[in-house]
Amino acid sequence: MSIDLTGAAPPSDQIYQHLRGQILSGRLVPGERLATVRQLARDLGVAPGTVARAYKQLEVDQLIITKSAAGTRVSERATAIPADVLYAARALHERATQAGLTYDQTTAALRTLWNAPE
Repeated sequence: MSIDLTGAAPPSDQIYQHLRGQILSGRLVPGERLATVRQLARDLGVAPGTVARAYKQLEVDQLIITKSAAGTRVSERATAIPADVLYAARALHERATQAGLTYDQTTAALRTLWNAPE
């Protein structure tokens, strides 16, 4: 994982989004242990509070659970995105990239379709 300290999104949001994606895509599975706040902060070159904010949001979303003796683990309640949806998302990413679209343009199009009346 890499964090863009000069990016538009705060580092804690970048960490949150990255880990959320890893969990929802099934790359991190229920019960899997995450790095400690201090270790991940050291690895990424950010303050521990930055990682703690990301972990807190993941806890609010019930994607991770922290217990002092067991550490921080992916919640048993966390469910991966169904494979066919993930496949379609990957295809969208590939097609949008080929077309020269940015992330913001692509998500705006998806958001428009999502919110369009049927």
